[in-house]
Amino acid sequence: MTDLDLRLVRYFTVVAEHRHFGRAATALHITQPSLSRQMQRLERQVGARLLDRTPQGTRLTEAGEIFLPQAEELLRVAVQAATRARAAALPNRMTVGFTSGLIVTPAVRALRHRHPDADVQTTHLNWDDVCPALLDHQVDAVVTRLPFPTDGLQVTVLYDEPRVLIVPLDHRLAGKESVTLADIADEPLPRTADPVRSAFWRFEPRPDGRPAPNGPLIAAIEDKFELVAAGESLAVSVVSVGRVLRPDLTMVPLEGVEPSHVVLATRAEDRNRLVTAFRRAARDHLTLDR
Repeated sequence: MTDLDLRLVRYFTVVAEHRHFGRAATALHITQPSLSRQMQRLERQVGARLLDRTPQGTRLTEAGEIFLPQAEELLRVAVQAATRARAAALPNRMTVGFTSGLIVTPAVRALRHRHPDADVQTTHLNWDDVCPALLDHQVDAVVTRLPFPTDGLQVTVLYDEPRVLIVPLDHRLAGKESVTLADIADEPLPRTADPVRSAFWRFEPRPDGRPAPNGPLIAAIEDKFELVAAGESLAVSVVSVGRVLRPDLTMVPLEGVEPSHVVLATRAEDRNRLVTAFRRAARDHLTLDR
């Protein structure tokens, strides 16, 4: 059985990232000769040469290329194991995540009132970080909007938000009582990197089978607001009614479309008493008329 020193494994991943012993040593705050000796120790533990020095820097050997993804996974699992152990040792601690435009304060306050001995923290998450943060035990619960991958998670719908069209104040549809998908059939709609999320907010597939015209690729809701307000590459977009708009934009109700679902997501097998209590508090205190 080979006993690997995780510190040396981490050093190796840094050398692999920089492909240069000098730059890697600087990043690790150790001397270059010391880093060289540590890499030799790791190679003895592994039983294979992992790195070759060249005039241009450092390259991975064939064995090093195979070892690198395993080394990264080993370090990730080690961090996850330590995080889970701390969570088990500290049952009076939990972290609640939330994504843009959603408020968790009433439920968090209720949980703190019911469990004054508990350490309850909150943190804002980007939408793409919801699942990794939960599964890696960085947070214990997240209030966010569907759709997102739910494997390994327990998802509770808290309430629905109607989806609405946002347009500049001088747009042809501004001020209408409501619109349908037919009214915006030829309007480009923004895309996101996640295909499932993108399809939900672009209403794809459309009932008539026509694809939505492609708008720009966006990463954040603020980008969507700016593009629509500017009116150059994008004249309309879709958000949920719970969003707070800029003063140069207005909402128009959309008829005949599924609402956005605001949900609480937790790990499926989590039995932490605080998670159970927060789920109850979220159902009691997080509503549209909060």
